[in-house]
Amino acid sequence: MEDEKQLQTAEFEREPVPASHWKSWKSFLGMYAGEHAAGTEFVIGPLFLTAGVSAFDLIMGLLLGNLLAVLSWRFLTAEIATKHRLTLYFQLEKICGRNLVTLYNLANGVLFCFLAGSMITVSATAVGIPFNMQMPKLTDTMPNGPTWVVIVLALGAMFTFIAAKGFKTVSRAANFMSPIIVLGFLLAGIVALRQLGVGSFSDFWNIWGEGGEPYPGQIKYTFWHVVIWSWFCNAAMHIGMSDLTVFRFAKNANAGWTTAAGMYVGHYMAWIAAALLYAAYIRTPEAATFIAEDHAPPVAPGPLANNAIGVFGVLTVILAGWTTANPTIYRSGLAFQAIMPLTSSGKANTFWATVIAGTMATVAGLFPAFAMKLLDFVAVYGFILAPVGAVIVFEHFFAEKLGLVKNYAEKTGSHFNMAVLLAWALSGGLFYFISKSQDVFLSFLTLPAWMGCGVLYLGLSKFYQKRALTKP
Repeated sequence: MEDEKQLQTAEFEREPVPASHWKSWKSFLGMYAGEHAAGTEFVIGPLFLTAGVSAFDLIMGLLLGNLLAVLSWRFLTAEIATKHRLTLYFQLEKICGRNLVTLYNLANGVLFCFLAGSMITVSATAVGIPFNMQMPKLTDTMPNGPTWVVIVLALGAMFTFIAAKGFKTVSRAANFMSPIIVLGFLLAGIVALRQLGVGSFSDFWNIWGEGGEPYPGQIKYTFWHVVIWSWFCNAAMHIGMSDLTVFRFAKNANAGWTTAAGMYVGHYMAWIAAALLYAAYIRTPEAATFIAEDHAPPVAPGPLANNAIGVFGVLTVILAGWTTANPTIYRSGLAFQAIMPLTSSGKANTFWATVIAGTMATVAGLFPAFAMKLLDFVAVYGFILAPVGAVIVFEHFFAEKLGLVKNYAEKTGSHFNMAVLLAWALSGGLFYFISKSQDVFLSFLTLPAWMGCGVLYLGLSKFYQKRALTKP
């Protein structure tokens, strides 16, 4: 009876998920719709207005960029996840060795904590409205008062508790809350259209028109900026293979198509709805003051939604931040448990690893800078983590054809696969240098860095494995 209970609650961190725990596509639909129709969409949506994007570039660019993201999840992440049914961290350990993957897990877990912290910040701007809390500005970096601190700590504790209960609880929470969130974004967009006096499609199109000059401190976004940024804003999760951890529970790879719910509800409808809210806001006297001073008008997500649809808008922001923070803390916890000692029974202590992750996320949430600089942070963390996913992808599809040993570290007892480290460092270092020295939009270089890492890994593996076999 005890063994059965453990099986029911296990997260299978260091073994394939058994068939008895595979889940249908419905378990993933609500999770992705909720996670990507997030409170941060209220921040991301206005970006396209401040960056002077045109109507065609926005509407068509998001259509294409989100399609590429869905295809990446379906034919790379879900395909590999349902073949091996391992977490990203255990899969990497088999390839890289325990010592190298410890470094990756630490970096991955910490970056996910910062991302989850920004979600807690977003929800806090909604919870603080009834308390007349001072809202963070775009330039704020430190907590702005005791009310802010208390609200963030309370939200962080609640989000962490749900995440620590495991994938099943995270999935249930997302399925329950995502319809409310989607409705909130839809209603907010409709109200904003009325505030803007939109009576026809041409009126809607003219909100962006042919685009314009970016606001101070912003760069000009073109069609390809929109396509590439929308494709790679979740690069760590699809081509970076982080969502192996999620899709290992899927019955088959077609569950990967459920990511379309997140992309086209969250990263299409919700971004456009948020942009509409911002378009209405920048016509107000308050926003005009900021513009006159050559500053982009700052908007806290809670008040923005509250001004459009009142209490329901506040609820939408709270739940949207929650459903994004939950799976992000869960992923971070799995990263940390991979480097923590096993329990006396030989099992990984996922619960306490997730509590540690949630605590770090809560501390990060106290500092508004993580949310206010979210777009830059997302680009950087995707660029850092995504190339490691190429190691898994290129090994899965090409290792046998090239005569390479798969899961080399596991089969040889190695604790440190130098081929992985060099491929990751050389590819990332080269393209980051290009970005800085040539002033190239960092997201434009995520795919080259990813492909470069994969190719270098195969070549270096060929060299190191051949040398190991020829040693006396």
